[in-house]
Amino acid sequence: MISIDFNRVRWFWLDLDDTVWNFESNSLKSLAEIYESHSLDRFFESVDCWRECYMRHNHALWEQYNIGGITRDFLMRERFTRPLIEAGCDSDTVEELCRKLHFDYLDRLGRYPDLVDGARELMEVLQSKGYKIGILSNGFKEVQYRKIESSHISHLVDCVVLSDDIGINKPDRRLYDHALVKAETTARESVIVGDNLSTDIAGGLNAGWQVIFYDRGKREVCSAPEISRISRLSELTSVVAEQLGPDDDSHSEL
Repeated sequence: MISIDFNRVRWFWLDLDDTVWNFESNSLKSLAEIYESHSLDRFFESVDCWRECYMRHNHALWEQYNIGGITRDFLMRERFTRPLIEAGCDSDTVEELCRKLHFDYLDRLGRYPDLVDGARELMEVLQSKGYKIGILSNGFKEVQYRKIESSHISHLVDCVVLSDDIGINKPDRRLYDHALVKAETTARESVIVGDNLSTDIAGGLNAGWQVIFYDRGKREVCSAPEISRISRLSELTSVVAEQLGPDDDSHSEL
């Protein structure tokens, strides 16, 4: 259910990975490619074993990174080091492969254009209604801008704010405050749409923004059950399509 005050919203801020850009699908493809190109069948019995091992370690490292427990360089290195060590690779092989895998993975990842179902339609409707669209992401600048370009949504985005801009991650409200300064707007006029309760939604609430939790059908339990929640982006698109838009004369009192 969506219960935000559209009369005061001018900016829709969207999380990038798995809210707009289909990280899950694109990552699986990239991991399969580097499995083949780097002959990782030497260490993992199948591509599925490789991807499961990598994603397990990567997810755990990202959880630490999002709360400031580790640095970006540590994450980048360890997310390949740990799967290789678990697979029994010797230290020389690990050191040789990790740097190659890091650059190759990011290069391949940034080429894929797949978006989450309904993402493009949502952004097009938001733009047609006169809303500004921002991207607010914890991702690395080396690849996030390429994702936007490769998926051909640059013309739909008015502002991109990455954690790399200031070295601070969601949910820290300082990243949200930085986004407001960059976009020359206010918390009152901003709403964030994201699929992560502990980063996107918790950070938005703490910064005084309206929030929409994109649950992706997982039915996650949250401590604030009254927040707006959708399981498909098309739900939000339908609601936005019915709005007058922030530049309509009926909003002149704002």
